[in-house]
Amino acid sequence: MLSSSEQKLDKLDAFYRLPLAKQKTSAEIISEARNALRTVRTQRPFTPREDQRKLFGPASSRTPENRPPSSFSLHASSFELADPKPISGTRLRPLELKPKAPASPNTEEDANLSFPKAPVDPAKIRRISGARARFYRAASQGTLLPDRSPPAAHSKTPVESRDTVSVGSATAKRNGAHLTASSATRHLKNPPLLPCDQGFRETTEQEASLQPQLGSRGDPGKRRARASSCPSSSDLSRQETRTEEDIEAMCAACTQLHRALEEARMLGKRFKRRSVLLKALYKLVDAGSDALSLKLAKLILALKVSGKNLLNICKLVFKISRSEKNDTLMQKDNILQSLLEVLRDEDLQSNTEAFLYCMGALKFISGSPGFLTEMVNKGTVEILVQLIKETTEDTEKHGACLPNSGHLLVQTTATLRNLVDSPLTRSKLLNIGAFPCLCTVMGQHMNDKDICTNIARVFSKLTSYRDCCAALVSYSRCYALFLSLLNKYQKNQDLVIRIVFILGNLTAKSNQARELFSGESGSVETLLTLFQNFYRLEESSPKLQRSGARPRAEAEDVLVKLTRVLANIAIHPCIGPVLAADPRVVGLLLTTLESKSLGDCEELVINTTAAINNLSFYQVKSSVLQHRKLYVAELLLKLLVSNNMDGILEAVRVFGNLSQDHDVCNFLMQKNVHKFLITLLEAKHQDICFSACGVLLNLTVDKDKRAVLKEGGGIKKLVDCLRDFGPGDWQLACLVCKTLWNFSENITNASECFGDDVTNTLLILLSTFLDEELALDSSFDQDLKSYHRLHWETEFKPVAQELLKRIQSHHTLLEPLPVPSF
Repeated sequence: MLSSSEQKLDKLDAFYRLPLAKQKTSAEIISEARNALRTVRTQRPFTPREDQRKLFGPASSRTPENRPPSSFSLHASSFELADPKPISGTRLRPLELKPKAPASPNTEEDANLSFPKAPVDPAKIRRISGARARFYRAASQGTLLPDRSPPAAHSKTPVESRDTVSVGSATAKRNGAHLTASSATRHLKNPPLLPCDQGFRETTEQEASLQPQLGSRGDPGKRRARASSCPSSSDLSRQETRTEEDIEAMCAACTQLHRALEEARMLGKRFKRRSVLLKALYKLVDAGSDALSLKLAKLILALKVSGKNLLNICKLVFKISRSEKNDTLMQKDNILQSLLEVLRDEDLQSNTEAFLYCMGALKFISGSPGFLTEMVNKGTVEILVQLIKETTEDTEKHGACLPNSGHLLVQTTATLRNLVDSPLTRSKLLNIGAFPCLCTVMGQHMNDKDICTNIARVFSKLTSYRDCCAALVSYSRCYALFLSLLNKYQKNQDLVIRIVFILGNLTAKSNQARELFSGESGSVETLLTLFQNFYRLEESSPKLQRSGARPRAEAEDVLVKLTRVLANIAIHPCIGPVLAADPRVVGLLLTTLESKSLGDCEELVINTTAAINNLSFYQVKSSVLQHRKLYVAELLLKLLVSNNMDGILEAVRVFGNLSQDHDVCNFLMQKNVHKFLITLLEAKHQDICFSACGVLLNLTVDKDKRAVLKEGGGIKKLVDCLRDFGPGDWQLACLVCKTLWNFSENITNASECFGDDVTNTLLILLSTFLDEELALDSSFDQDLKSYHRLHWETEFKPVAQELLKRIQSHHTLLEPLPVPSF
């Protein structure tokens, strides 16, 4: 058998208890615990994506002449044939000169040495000069040629498909020939002939021996026919096909050579024929193929080049990364690992420019979603933070920024800005304590707007999360830094809006942040100055119309963020009264409310109203709002008649504070606001019902105003709110009970006061809600149960018990109480 209370609960369960799907978690309910003061939310500033990939975007503060180029030419001739050796500070003693005759070449490497040659016949010089002229004409049109074409007729192995490159442990098969590390080196040293002037090749020994027989000006009919300088379309098609095949073959050869050297542990600087191989690889750069260039870059970086060659390879990868279509190619070739090794292994001070272009390439690919997870998993975040620390330490050590360090930091912080979209990046930054380091960089490079803007973008993303926000809150030096930036860049909207957004995030989540920021000298004055400047700028901007709604201007967005900071710091019990007594603060807020409408500036008006609500909480004699309360009430009326529910809710919240004053209550009665509030009880919106009930509670303090609850079925609507929201919101249930207590102060008969149906419903609801076992459901988790118990015991239970006693003492039942039907 069920007890009478359990029977009542079973029958009323579907009516007063919130559905399970709508129940909030304990964290959500606790974080939304109502106070008269509340924080304000807003959207993170929007950062448009740059159309072109450059080291410095169009919004950069750097002029073209004061920044490294994003476009440049790069050829095989740009590379040095031998890596430069580090300069020693020790002076060496001069050696005695003992000239010796050069020995005959006895090794393969010595065979490459140049020796003096006899003078060349003038006729040969003219022929060679003409060939060179054709070569340079072809090169100017994008045609790049290797040294010579390997003679196919001398191959001793059967010819297989040109595309066949079988992968072995240390050998490759191309055109039927097995490639070892040394043979692949020779193949790359003598790459296939590229088309578009196939008739030209550097003069070989065989050709040189034949040239005297041809003569310089012999009969054209007796001369060997030359290739046409204007090939037909079919010839061009065959040439293009051959070019593709040659490029694919060279890519395959590079891949296999890299694998062979790696398996033989010959990468780095341990390969004896390293200089010969590098020379061959450098020549292939002129082929102009991005796919081949990536293969070359990866192999050359693995051979640990340095100095100018390292710089050129980083430039080469940077040049390829500027095209989004190459992102997939770069990911497939795993060039990311090679770039990270450069940053991790090479010396920063001697390779700053190489690091710059290396970071530029990383910045581009970090903006591609396909690279994000891979970059974070490969330790990019740790490498970037370490690089930033090294830069700051060098700056502190030398007392000034190193050359190109500012340019490098722009790329590094921009890359970090892209990576913080990953949750794993946020946890890594927290674990390695990166926030103080980023603040130090901002302080050292305060004159560099690009660096400060990038780090501000990083913080604006991170402080949207509670754990990151708490980490920055605890770094007390950040508030003075942010204020200095606001004062320095007052007219720079892009930076100001992000700094203010960060401050809004900090002050929204921490009372410590409100106190520390407000304690900084000139903090409120800086906010007010910015507010005045951007308000004038917003007023002077044209009112654009697009699809019936004006898009938010940047100046207006700054005002939205500034108002949010003012609203948040007003929550602090020591700061709020000071702001409420400041005529400049209140004056700016009221001016905004006067001149702006919800239709044009929705978020600005709502945030302004929220700030006024927080300031109106402080009932102090010095409060400017208390002296102008009727004027404020007049301004809020236009929000009540709007169709914007958020605006209506904010206005009702302010009335909840102002209606504690007798004059404001009279004003609300004169304007029939009480009827509107009763209508809002039907909104079935918890927060709206709570705020409306709070104003009605203040109205019923006056005995002559209690009758207004009977207008429009106010009593029944209050009981419906108690039934619908009571078990999930004991604060709202407490307000309803207090309002009904005020209304029934001089009760003589419960049925005459509330009506028969409402009286019966109240008796059942109050009896059920006061049953502790039923009111505090055991299905709640521990935190949620503690939260409910606190408000149930301290707020609802005392008022509900008194109200239940009053109704029972003035209501006589001759029959069992029926369960009301809804």
